[in-house]
Amino acid sequence: MVRSGEWGNAAALWRARAALAALGAAASIWGAAGVAHAERAWVKDEVQINLRTGAGTSYRILGMLRTGDAVEVLSHGDGWTQVKPDSEPEGWIPAGFLQSDPPARVGLSRAQSEARELRSRVEGLEKTSAKLRTENEEIAARDEEQREEITRLTRENLELRAGARWPEWITGAGIVAAGMALGAIIQRSSGRRRAPRIRL
Repeated sequence: MVRSGEWGNAAALWRARAALAALGAAASIWGAAGVAHAERAWVKDEVQINLRTGAGTSYRILGMLRTGDAVEVLSHGDGWTQVKPDSEPEGWIPAGFLQSDPPARVGLSRAQSEARELRSRVEGLEKTSAKLRTENEEIAARDEEQREEITRLTRENLELRAGARWPEWITGAGIVAAGMALGAIIQRSSGRRRAPRIRL
């Protein structure tokens, strides 16, 4: 049978241990609060945890953190972690609910978002490529038309040059023939007049 004095000693010992644990927790909390570097962490899969004003369940609840919420870890205490969520004021959550890598659903969501963005870019590039192909075909068709037009104009130019020389040649030949005929006429007429004068 336990004596009442022993119960009193056990209760005092238990209270002393609880007080030491509380002091140790407070010291570790305040000591860790001075850490300047904040690490990035995410709330683990399939949980909802209360964000409190202090390191304990007796403190007021500020909000709720859910799976995939990102936080900045400010300090570590005895069973509690001080965090600064992206969308809530800084507060305390029970330790053990954070992980250094994003949860699978966050990674999947990011991968799906990146895939949608890449698909959109590919569709844009395909449209641009199709437009450039069409423009290139139009330019090639116009180039072929211009080459054919240049060939036709060159041929017509040569024909016009050749055709324009025939009148020149005919005119030149006519002038030469007329000159020869005139010269022959002049020579005959001058030869007839001299002949009677030279008679002996």
